[in-house]
Amino acid sequence: QQRRDALAGWLHTYNHHRAHTALGGKPPASRVPNLTGQYS
Repeated sequence: QQRRDALAGWLHTYNHHRAHTALGGKPPASRVPNLTGQYS
């Protein structure tokens, strides 16, 4: 249960804040256009 509760926060950090060397130091979310759905 504790791991399950922590997963959402870990995934957010991994995809939005953690730099990935394969992406030139950028997080994966930076590669997805309109990820937050703010534009229509």
